Amino acid sequence: MPVRKKGKLPFRTISETYTLEYGEAEVELHSDAFKAGDRILIVDDLIATGGTMLAAAKLISRSGGQVVETATIVDLPDLGGSQRIREAGYGVFAVCSFTEDE
Repeated sequence: MPVRKKGKLPFRTISETYTLEYGEAEVELHSDAFKAGDRILIVDDLIATGGTMLAAAKLISRSGGQVVETATIVDLPDLGGSQRIREAGYGVFAVCSFTEDE
C-alpha cells in the first residue's frame, strides 16, 4: 500500500505529520490499508533523516499493522535516519550506504 504526501491519495486516509530539517511534512495512508495483525515491510528509496519512514511506521501501527522490517535502496547514515529507525525498534536493510567521505 502506498504512503504518499498529503493530498495525493484518493478515498479515506489517515495522516501523520513529521519534522524535517527545515519544517514539517505530512504523509497519508488509506484508512483501510491493513487488517489488525498484518505483518508489513516498509520500503523506501532513500533514508536520510528517517522522518518519512518513521511517520509511515506510525501510520501502519495506527492501522493495526505490525512493521517487521524496513528496507531502502540508499542509506545516508551520517544524517542519522537509520539510527533513529533502529532506536524506534525497527530493523533496517539497505542495499548500499554512502557517508559524507564517499
